[in-house]
Amino acid sequence: MKVVSNSLIPFGKRYVAINLLGVVFAKRKLSQQELNHEYIHTLQQRELLFVGFYIIYIIEWLVRLVLYRNAFKAYRNISFEREAYDKMGDRNYRRKRKLFAWRKYLFA
Repeated sequence: MKVVSNSLIPFGKRYVAINLLGVVFAKRKLSQQELNHEYIHTLQQRELLFVGFYIIYIIEWLVRLVLYRNAFKAYRNISFEREAYDKMGDRNYRRKRKLFAWRKYLFA
């Protein structure tokens, strides 16, 4: 996973980093937990061949936006984000993570 430091991407003040096709764009140096969070996204993207990840991500965000009527709350409840936030503190998670582990967060 490559990390690119820049001041523009991701857009908005709330977000520090974004993972696009396994490349992380960050506004500042990321902590180990934040790097782990982004690496979990890289694993999710790979197992869905990148395109599948983005299709599911957008559809799930739109559904949750209708449910919560709040863009940030919708984002935080996307299954990919829930897995990444839940496991970002576990340094060994990358090695022990099962394929499609994000599915357990889909309806939970």
